[in-house]
Amino acid sequence: MMYSTTRTQNSAHSYNSSGGQLPQRLFTRREIIPARNDVLWRIERGAVRTLTWSEDGTFITLGYWGTGDMIGYPLSKVKPYQIECLTSVEVSVVPPHLWNQDVNALLSHIQQAEELLSIVHRKPISLRLWQFLVWLSEKFGRDMEQGKLIDLNVTHQEIAEVLNTTRVTVTRLLQQFEEEGTLLRHKRRIILRSSSMLNKGCK
Repeated sequence: MMYSTTRTQNSAHSYNSSGGQLPQRLFTRREIIPARNDVLWRIERGAVRTLTWSEDGTFITLGYWGTGDMIGYPLSKVKPYQIECLTSVEVSVVPPHLWNQDVNALLSHIQQAEELLSIVHRKPISLRLWQFLVWLSEKFGRDMEQGKLIDLNVTHQEIAEVLNTTRVTVTRLLQQFEEEGTLLRHKRRIILRSSSMLNKGCK
């Protein structure tokens, strides 16, 4: 299954300026992509999250990334820093001398990180959760008759780690949204109802 983002890619393979294909690497779901100082990874297929953790072991999610996104340790000063595959993932290995050829991907990385940071500080927590779901639907969503399907299996615990809340709170609010009819369940995925995405966002 392909995971789409708002940015369209011309090809599943990446090439450098001289026309040579960049090295490709494959990773399985839950595998950790090496945090190397000498390369960036361009995601060609799949989804990952970047994260760190506090002294007491609490996970702190730094971002969610999909097709076309550039990720890697050189883009962060956070330690520890980890890239976890949420699906099977295919990446291109981009060496330092080619980083300046994909300025748009680097700018997109900054913009998405700041957008997620702004969501994490929204209040109340119900609005924070809803706007995070909308953000996921814009990045990993696909249109369906009932609304927009978030085509990514994110657990309640993982959502709680992003939003600095508890799994119990996330579960309760998702049930509340479902009772209100603003979201639907589709197998293990979430569908946001199209009309509710605009109405809720204005509250």
